[in-house]
Amino acid sequence: MQRFAISTSMRSSIRLVLLAATFAALLAPAAAGATQRSKLVAKEIDNATLGRSVLTTTKGHTLYSLSAETKGRFICTGACTSTWRPLLVPTGTKPTGPVRLGTIERPDGRTQVVFKGRPLYSFSGDSKVGDVKGEGFKDVGTWHAVTLARVTPPQPQPQPENPYPY
Repeated sequence: MQRFAISTSMRSSIRLVLLAATFAALLAPAAAGATQRSKLVAKEIDNATLGRSVLTTTKGHTLYSLSAETKGRFICTGACTSTWRPLLVPTGTKPTGPVRLGTIERPDGRTQVVFKGRPLYSFSGDSKVGDVKGEGFKDVGTWHAVTLARVTPPQPQPQPENPYPY
C-alpha cells in the first residue's frame, strides 16, 4: 500500500481554500437579502366619506381588495385589470407602507402587493385623492377600500367638582 504525502505548503493551500469556501457560504445569504430593495408603495389617509382611515397609493388614491380573492386565488385578470389596477412592484422589491405589506406573483408573472394576504388594486373610477367610488362594488365578489384600525386615544375622564373650592 502506497502512502500519499502532503507537503506543508499544500496543506496550507487546502486550508486556505476551505476557509475561503466557508466564508463565502456564510456571506451568501446576507448578500442575497441585501439585493432586495424596499420601496414605499402605500400611505394612510383619513377618509371623510367612509369615516375611517384607508390605505392609499403614495399619490393618495384609495386601495381596494376583492372579497373573493383569498389564499392566492386570482379573480381579477385580463380585462378586469383595466378597471381595477393591480398595485405592482418589480420582482425582488419589498413593499413598505404604514402597515405590513407583502407580495404575490400574479398569473401573468408580475409581482403584486398584498395586505393581509389580499392583492391590492386601485380603481379607475377614482379620479381624485379621497375618492372611494369603488367601495361596495359587486361583480364576482365585493370590492372594499382597505380600511385600517384607528387607535383612538383615551378620552380624559371628567373630574368631580370640589364642593369645597376654598
